[in-house]
Amino acid sequence: MKMMIFKSTVVISLMFLLAFGLNAQVQSTDRFLVYEVNLQSQTLKMIWKGEQSSAIGNFQNLKTYLAERDEKLLFAMNGGMFRKDQSAQGLYIENGKQLHRINMVQEAYGNFYMQPNGIFYITKDLRGVVVQTKDFKKTENIAYATQSGPMLLIDGTFHPAFNDGSANLNIRNGVGVLPNGNVLFVMSKEPVNFFDFATFFHEQGCKNALYLDGSVSKTYLPSQNWEQVQGIFGVMIYETE
Repeated sequence: MKMMIFKSTVVISLMFLLAFGLNAQVQSTDRFLVYEVNLQSQTLKMIWKGEQSSAIGNFQNLKTYLAERDEKLLFAMNGGMFRKDQSAQGLYIENGKQLHRINMVQEAYGNFYMQPNGIFYITKDLRGVVVQTKDFKKTENIAYATQSGPMLLIDGTFHPAFNDGSANLNIRNGVGVLPNGNVLFVMSKEPVNFFDFATFFHEQGCKNALYLDGSVSKTYLPSQNWEQVQGIFGVMIYETE
């Protein structure tokens, strides 16, 4: 009888821990600013120019743009690398419309071209996905997509170019998908190397994660007393209420 009670207690405890782990929000740390988004209950979009003739450019401008449409900005993060005219360096889809074609260049200078690079996209049925560029399949079900690079994690393994202890330090931001399907946005609060940045996503259980950008990276997240409204960006990822 005692053994049965013990086994039952263990099973219940494991079930509780599993349920808690699936629903617990990933927390920010002294080193990383973290924001977890449930696409089923939160409104996450991407924007470049919107209805304007030129790029919106930064979060202050985005706040104004949204306020004019009776929307409140809750979260924003720069969403990928861009050219001099602030257009996307790679694939960009907004509201189901492709505004910039996919970039299949394999060898060129810069983080974007550290192969494999990848694409983060949101489907119309509200799923977040991170895939290698070579595996991306454009369908009518894609609402938003942005291409960047390098991939941080590829099916649970680190990008082969990353080195533990690398002195290549920078502010970095990226996106991954958690085991529960939620989207995880992370920005370093201090300069970090690619290996340490990818490690954080790996520790949270992400199988695939994508680097979005580096030194220009900023985040608007007033719920965590983090409001970086200035900067120069191309694509921005944002949440409204």
